[in-house]
Amino acid sequence: MSSSTSPSLAGAASLGLLVRSVRVEAGGLLERLPTEGALAWVRNGEGLVGWGVAARIEVAGAERFSRAQRWWQEWCRNAQIEDAVGVPGSGPVAFASFAFDPEPGTSTVVVPRVVLGRRGDDTWMTVVGDSPEALQAVSEPTVPGPVEWRDGSRPRADWQGAVDEAIARINRGELDKVVLARDIVGVAPEPIDVRYVLRRLAQDYPSCWTFSVDGLVGATPELLVRRTGDDVTSRVLAGTVKRRGEAAVDEGLARALLGSDKDLEEHKYAVHSVARALATHCTDLHVPLRPHILRLANVQHLATDVTGRLADSAPVLALAASLHPTAAVCGTPTERALALIRQTEGMDRGRYSGPVGWFDARGDGEFGIALRCAEFDGASVRAFAGCGIVAGSDPDSELAESAAKLLPIRSALSLD
Repeated sequence: MSSSTSPSLAGAASLGLLVRSVRVEAGGLLERLPTEGALAWVRNGEGLVGWGVAARIEVAGAERFSRAQRWWQEWCRNAQIEDAVGVPGSGPVAFASFAFDPEPGTSTVVVPRVVLGRRGDDTWMTVVGDSPEALQAVSEPTVPGPVEWRDGSRPRADWQGAVDEAIARINRGELDKVVLARDIVGVAPEPIDVRYVLRRLAQDYPSCWTFSVDGLVGATPELLVRRTGDDVTSRVLAGTVKRRGEAAVDEGLARALLGSDKDLEEHKYAVHSVARALATHCTDLHVPLRPHILRLANVQHLATDVTGRLADSAPVLALAASLHPTAAVCGTPTERALALIRQTEGMDRGRYSGPVGWFDARGDGEFGIALRCAEFDGASVRAFAGCGIVAGSDPDSELAESAAKLLPIRSALSLD
């Protein structure tokens, strides 16, 4: 329930720092990141990257979203803004990663000194204060050494026991769905250059949103919410099958997924939770009756894109707050699922499965759900995966699904 800001940075806002956005020519976004403090939100070569720290805040508790919004509004109010670009993501921008659970959990918001953005034909740079006005040359990422992996907070067999307990409680009618996550930890011989991981993830999963905020790095296929003016979009994923690498086999698996009562039920809960949350802020909601298949390099998901028109002035942070946690990462009903997660999951998720993304001074922005990700700290890495448990789930199948979801991070750290 507390927040903290570096006194020097908080004071800097009161000095009226100049924030200037201008169009530039640049190559790949991720290729411009320096070694330290890489911030990123990139999909199909477009998005935002940033570096340096103009301001930073850490927040916790149930008010973490509203505290971040209030702090951001004051910071922008005290800045001198010169925006010659005028698109979502130009002008002042903050990157953020929020904890899944209000307590414990620390969420981080960072305002970079330099942001490089690309949207369609527009490429721009935003500079805060006296940061360099020209793009600087950067070194190539260091290739990581071999990572030694082991079980994280609990052994796999114990996690399967938690899945068994969840299934039993669902069958007793205590709740409809719960998402249980597990982690693995790894150690490399030397500190890991996250820029290498980012480039690998963007290369292997171009249709996902590749992100980096304060050591949390990943490539999420799930867009929690995007606000662009009055247009609001959320992509729901729930129901997964591993790809086998043969077109005919994968097509058969996709058809089976679309016909699976268990997976369709899981997906329905997630879609309904998103639609209910957006209905408090949006009109003209469009909720497709049937999901479609989203094909990624390693898995296939049931996916539904929910869209609407903003009916009030809610900024993207408020929309993210109203949506989190969705049934896709928590369960249904929410409070019972969250209580079961706290009782049986056996770990602190930290910022895994929380909202991650960016927001600007207009209230526009994009937040994904922090999935297919890991926390990096020097030579150490902690990767996460979660599975939706409903009636009809099987502990062995859920363990296999979690292993498939851990593959993006493990592969990005391999030398293959």
